[in-house]
Amino acid sequence: MSKPFIIGITGGSGSGKTTFIEAIRSTFSKKELCVISQDDYYRPKEEQTQDEMGIINFDLPKSIDKKAFYKDIKRLTEGKKVTRTEYTFNNDQKKPKILTFSPAPIIIVEGLFIFHYKKINELLDLKIFLHAKENLKVIRRIKRDRVERNYPLDDVLYRYENHVLPTFEKYIRPYIEKCDIVINNNIKFDAGLNVIMCFLKHHLTHMSSKK
Repeated sequence: MSKPFIIGITGGSGSGKTTFIEAIRSTFSKKELCVISQDDYYRPKEEQTQDEMGIINFDLPKSIDKKAFYKDIKRLTEGKKVTRTEYTFNNDQKKPKILTFSPAPIIIVEGLFIFHYKKINELLDLKIFLHAKENLKVIRRIKRDRVERNYPLDDVLYRYENHVLPTFEKYIRPYIEKCDIVINNNIKFDAGLNVIMCFLKHHLTHMSSKK
């Protein structure tokens, strides 16, 4: 198996990363494309850092087991399968699945800190940044955490102001100028998505022609 083409996708919480990536994933087969997410590499709750109010801050680079994340990305690039227990964001109502990641010609690595982690950053062939206005990201975060993760509204707002926003300014926004493509998602990302889709299809066709 030839070296896969690795795409890194990041953006602030609520920028639309998950929806964007799902749109790509639904277009290609598992033999063509693999998506591996930082979200499945959170350290156990008891290992997380608490802020001055005693609230766990999951929005720090050290919240993630970056060594395991890097190791699994490397395994995929070597043509090996990876299994991982799904992280359910402490939602007791959701039973975690066993996730299987299979090697593919295109690998998408997504997460808040993928550009900040130097060793992972160095693996990326293409870097994409999804961007949106802060007020829109807050609204999207509220909708997601209230519905999907069963978090109280006060908790969502506290975490956004004290954890999410400071982390974005320190560990995510600085990399926007180092990205290959920035896609604005204030209203919709359709144009940017179409560009990426065309590129991926062209890349797969080119790879097939070389076999």
